[in-house]
Amino acid sequence: MAEPSRSIFHEVAGQAADALRHAWKVLRVQGPSQFQFWLIALGIGVAAGFAAMFFRRGIDSLQAWAYGTRDTAHLHSFAQRLDWYWLLVIPVAGGLVVGLVLHLFTPDGRVRSVGDVIEGAAMKEGRVEGKAGIASAFASLVTLSTGGSTGREGPVVHMAAVISSWVSEKIHADGITGRDLLGCAVAAAVSASFNAPIAGALFALEVVLRHFAVHAFAPIVVASVAGTVINRIEFGDVTEFSLPGVPALQFYQELPAYLLLGLVCGMVAYALMRSVFLAEDLGNAVQARTGLPRYLRPAVSGLLLGLLAIWFPHIIGVGYETTSRALTGQLLLWEAVVFALLKAVAVAITMAGRMGGGVFSPSLMMGALTGLSFGLIATAVLPDVSGAHTLYALAGMGGVAAAVLGAPISTTLIVFELTGDWQTGLAVMITVSISTALASRLVDRSFFLSQLERRNIHLAAGPQAYLLAMIRVGTIMRKPEDPGAAPTETCEEMVEDGILLDFNATLEEAMPLFERAGSPFLPVVTDGAEGPQLLGALFHVDALKTFNKALAATAAEEHS
Repeated sequence: MAEPSRSIFHEVAGQAADALRHAWKVLRVQGPSQFQFWLIALGIGVAAGFAAMFFRRGIDSLQAWAYGTRDTAHLHSFAQRLDWYWLLVIPVAGGLVVGLVLHLFTPDGRVRSVGDVIEGAAMKEGRVEGKAGIASAFASLVTLSTGGSTGREGPVVHMAAVISSWVSEKIHADGITGRDLLGCAVAAAVSASFNAPIAGALFALEVVLRHFAVHAFAPIVVASVAGTVINRIEFGDVTEFSLPGVPALQFYQELPAYLLLGLVCGMVAYALMRSVFLAEDLGNAVQARTGLPRYLRPAVSGLLLGLLAIWFPHIIGVGYETTSRALTGQLLLWEAVVFALLKAVAVAITMAGRMGGGVFSPSLMMGALTGLSFGLIATAVLPDVSGAHTLYALAGMGGVAAAVLGAPISTTLIVFELTGDWQTGLAVMITVSISTALASRLVDRSFFLSQLERRNIHLAAGPQAYLLAMIRVGTIMRKPEDPGAAPTETCEEMVEDGILLDFNATLEEAMPLFERAGSPFLPVVTDGAEGPQLLGALFHVDALKTFNKALAATAAEEHS
């Protein structure tokens, strides 16, 4: 009986030794590269955190020079005491600077923001434009300092993405590594900008990378913590909004009211997004009809904002003061309604004028005002079963912001981290879930994905849609001299019949043509002096194989 036991023991011991040798080999071969990656991720987190901090300080300094106060939390109260012509001149001057910067340093005069970062993560191996990104950050800095009615999260996120893109290019990072580093930069920037480490990490995963792969989670969290540490060293461990103490939710009786608030917030978010898109279309039409130079478009928007600010200075800047007053119940019902409408108009004017900035902070303000308005009505109609109207303001803030961003998880957490109130989670979660579910049906899931859809970038539908646009026909076609090439005579006949593909076309164009032509291959041509010049043919089976490989690679990354 001893021999079998000894042989089993030797077999187990041998397997253990093999496992240890394999583990040592992995540690010796892969350990240094993994350690290097973590150092790079941490370094990007620190750099993005400092970039967000300097951006925020830059707004304070430029605003102090323009308006005479560094206090962003009480800007509109100070602006009320200025002579009316300053409220008009400052945003016009800021718009003129923005227009010139974007005209000189971007190919299309358009500010880069979160939507471009999402596109970079999905379709450009985690890279964004450098020169245009830096110009956009400066333009947004000027916009937010001179009365533009947007937020700072959009430019901060893109600025961080520029940093990670530069690093990815220097180290020749592949797509997966580039996207992970991009996520690290975004998480650190959001965390440093809002002192919200949990939400910063989840924002990068939920909004930018749009998956929760385990391999990306740990380095993103590390970078997010690094960004938060930088924020707290500079600004202290304080929340953006201070609540005096929100009474507890009247459970069960009030839950239907928060379900209804979610529907209202979803509609408000939809109205805000549509107003921005409609204003942008109107701006494009006016510019085309009048021949207005693109560098003057932001100045015209600045003029409209200045005219509005003369009577309603609440629309100036990010809007933290009005948001705080809504969260603490210091506004009357008519004030909350009017300020919400005017804020939507101001945001639409700012973004349609291509002045720069993000939509997160405006959506927080719109949500707080919407929630307060709803709460004042609800508590007046049913006072015996209602809690505080300020709790509705807090839930509304999360509801509108989550629907605009298409990010219910990270927005719920960022509301808690911005206010320091974790006791009202049920009200916020119910409102956020309903508002997001409604708004995502009315637009292409979020403001950012709808922006991309308007530029014919189909990310909202998932990888099965946008991967087709990433695969070029010329990279997978069979040349005439290749084995199994298409008959030249047949290809030439198809070209004469108008059935052909350009060399630079993508599978997004090719796949519908296969359906219409009913042919196993399509001729690929390029423009020549005497008409289309035949280069080869794209076979349907090759297109399908390449597409399937791309889908499999995407699925493997998202589940690794």
